Amino acid sequence: MKKKTVRQYVLNLVLSAMFLALGIVLPFFTGQIPQVGGMLLPMHLPVLLCGLICGWQYGGVVGFVLPLMRSAMFGMPPFLTAVAMAFELAAYGLGAGLLYRLLPHRIAGVYGALVGAMLIGRVSFGIAMFLLLGGSYTWEAFVSGAFVTALPGIILHLLLIPPIVLALQKAGKL
Repeated sequence: MKKKTVRQYVLNLVLSAMFLALGIVLPFFTGQIPQVGGMLLPMHLPVLLCGLICGWQYGGVVGFVLPLMRSAMFGMPPFLTAVAMAFELAAYGLGAGLLYRLLPHRIAGVYGALVGAMLIGRVSFGIAMFLLLGGSYTWEAFVSGAFVTALPGIILHLLLIPPIVLALQKAGKL
């Protein structure tokens, strides 16, 4: 593994701040309608990109902070959901960064890291919601929210993120 320079650390810090800002702003495009946000998952996109581009440490921190910060600033997502999302998005950033680091940097590796991170994040969200809400958070609610309702967002991520990562690879920026 090559040693990182101070310039690379600063670049990752600046990019992470940009991804955090994107995560705060993107949900406004869903019109603050929770149902649309739950379908398109606008906060997930910058966290996954942060993990893939900056690394697992940055992706994990941005993922954990983003929903809590957004909840404190705007009241959306609601606090309990934001806590569960903090664990989910932290798992996204961590998982994407770690898996991308381990897998070959080709199209299959990018998709593998992305899908793996999405699964790890969904399970983390389910566990967090179960711990926060107890028996009132059922298996049906988990499957419905994590996979059925979120399917448009999952497809959006699978369509948008790999071309961005591959373009950055081709440009020699990743």
